[in-house]
Order: sequence, then C-alpha cells, then structure tokens
Amino acid sequence: MSVIASMMKENIEQGSLIRQMFDLGIKLKQQYGEENVLDFSLGNPDLPPPPVVREAMADLARNLNRPGSLGYMQNAGFSWALEALAEELSKEQQIKLTKSDVMLSCGAAGAMNAFFHSVLEPEDEVLAFVPFFGEYKFYTQNHGGVFKTVAAKENFLPDFEELENALTPKTRIVVVNSPNNPTGIIYPEETIKKLAEILAKASEKFGRPIYMVSDEPYRYLAYDGCTVPAVLPLYKYAVVISSFSKKFGIAGERIGYLAVSPEIEDKELLMSACIMSNRVLGFVNPPVVGQYLMKAALGTSVQEAFDIYAKRRQIFCEILDNAGLEYQKPMGAFYIFPKAPGGDDNLLITCLQEEKILGVSGKGFGLAGYIRLCYAVEDTVIAKSRDGFKRAADKARSLLKV
Repeated sequence: MSVIASMMKENIEQGSLIRQMFDLGIKLKQQYGEENVLDFSLGNPDLPPPPVVREAMADLARNLNRPGSLGYMQNAGFSWALEALAEELSKEQQIKLTKSDVMLSCGAAGAMNAFFHSVLEPEDEVLAFVPFFGEYKFYTQNHGGVFKTVAAKENFLPDFEELENALTPKTRIVVVNSPNNPTGIIYPEETIKKLAEILAKASEKFGRPIYMVSDEPYRYLAYDGCTVPAVLPLYKYAVVISSFSKKFGIAGERIGYLAVSPEIEDKELLMSACIMSNRVLGFVNPPVVGQYLMKAALGTSVQEAFDIYAKRRQIFCEILDNAGLEYQKPMGAFYIFPKAPGGDDNLLITCLQEEKILGVSGKGFGLAGYIRLCYAVEDTVIAKSRDGFKRAADKARSLLKV
C-alpha cells in the first residue's frame, strides 16, 4: 500500500543526479573538510550580486514601514515591474513588447510550469534535444504531458531530420536551451530559423500551434564574440522563459519570467491562462523582494562577472587538456561537458570521487558517456583540481585499457 502517487514514487527513485551529487558533496565536506572537496556538480552562481542589488535591498528595508510593502499584488507581478521587464526584453529580443506580453513568476521553473499547465492537454508531447536539463521531464509530467527526446548532432546542434521524424499531432512544445546546460553550445540564428520553419510547417499540418520555448537563463554568458539570437522575431509561436538567478546572483530570490511573441493569435487568452496558472499552481504571485531587486538591476553591466567566468572557463579547459579528456569548448553558460574515457561516465565519476572531485553523469542529461562540470566556483577550487583530474582520467583509461 503506497502513501504517495506512483508517478512520484518513480520520480524519487530516478531522482535528480545533480541533487544526488550535491547531497554527496555535503557529506564529503563534513567528512574531509569543505576546502578538501572540489565540487563542480551544482550550477549555483557563487559571485555576489552587483552593488546595485545590495543598494536596492537596503532601500527596500528602510521603507518596510509602508502599508502592504511585502503584501500581495496581481498574479503576474507589479505593474511597474512588468513595464520595466517589457522595456528591457524589447531591446534584448529586438521586438516591441508591452507589459501584457510578459509575466513574472517564481523562477524560470515557475514560469515554465505555468506555461506547460496552460497549453498541455493530457498526453501532449514536449520535445527537447539531447542533452537536456533533466527537470524538463518532471515539468512535463506535472501537467499530464509526455516528455520525449530528439537526438542532436555530434556538435550538440539540433538534428533537423530527427526533429521532423519526432513531430506528431500530439507535439505541443519544443524546448530550446541556448546557451545550453550542460554543453555550453549556442544555437546560431540560422539554426533557430530552420527550427522555426520546421515547426511552422508542422503547426499548419496538424492544425494547432507547436510552441518553441526558449529557455535562456545564461543568455548573458556568451564567449568569444558569440551572440545569442533573439527568438521572438523569428517564430510566431515563440515563448522566452528565463530568470535573473544566474545573471545577478539572486537564485534564491526565485524571480523568473516568460515573454510571448506579440504575433500569437489569441495572445490575451494565452497570457490570461499563464497568469491563472501562476495562481492556481500555488505560486500566487512572483516574490516581492525579487521584483524590487530585478527592477534595480535591469540594464546593469555584468562585465565583471562575465570576465570571471571567461577566465574560469579557460582554466578548466587547460585542466581537461592536461588530463587528456575530450570536450567541446563552451560557447556560453558556465558548464563544460567532457567525454568520459571509453564512454564510461560512471567509472570516471567514481575515479573523480576518489580524488574528492564531484561532477554529474551525462545520464542526468539524457546522454551517457559524458560528465557535466560547473565552473561557477572559485578559481582556486578549479586550479586545485588539476592533478586530481589527471590521476582520475589516467586511472579510468588504465582500467578500461584505452
């Protein structure tokens, strides 16, 4: 006799490999000391928020004597916050947006769940390219959908033929994540245009919209002159979902958003549904404090943070080169996705743990044979891992005789 739903029992058993490694990291740090465990498992930005965020927090605290200062507001967020967000996204997405085109929620996860809840019928399909952020599967199941994966090419860019073969009358959403977690790949504009062309034809064929949901919390981290294309002008049924967690170092404040293409038919109905979902899913409204911090930080330069992550990326690449591990240099975000010797990610993870180094198996992202490493950690932690990576990789190759 089970006290929980069968789906939740399955989810708990599968778990999140990222969270499992995070918990293991806590245990190892307690055992060996925090300074002796090199944890690259969790994408938790370690840089402090920019000064403008700290100033906004202090200003808010000084004015908490105002009636209702931390009270409810409209389910979509404060009107002034939505106006500021729409103005910022109009520049970023290169298309005119108004406050009626955007909604704030409890992180990008909250916004994505609200959107899925608004458009998915039972058994509708959500597609994502491999490798993918593992929580997409749970978000889909939350709302009665079926999560399916689509193979990518060896360079991690979408395989258009595979996508066309995967589309069915039940397909409702295709998720695009660029800059990508876990690979750091950025989809060029011509790729987004081709995806839009395929989805437009399929939408016409099946008689209902297939949404392209662009999940882009790492948009601000694009290296080597790469640019992240704006998707809203490129596809009629495009939706952008993101947050300020990574950009401004306020992940715990849970302030995310969605923005829809102004060209969507019945846009007002779609936004009403998303706002209602924001409420009935229990988020009710986006966090008050997060909205004040967002408003203060919009338009603030994050060049200092960008430079730090770019430097860390370079250090990590040199360490992986020294260890003889194959990888594709990240174009964006703060993750790197090296190939395990012999394609045995479990063995490499085990060998790394013996060196007190933590990474996440590629299985957690739908692609065995790789591991994900996050370099949102101090430079000194990355540098200390150099010899450990070399010993772990050498041991894995020795055991596999490769």
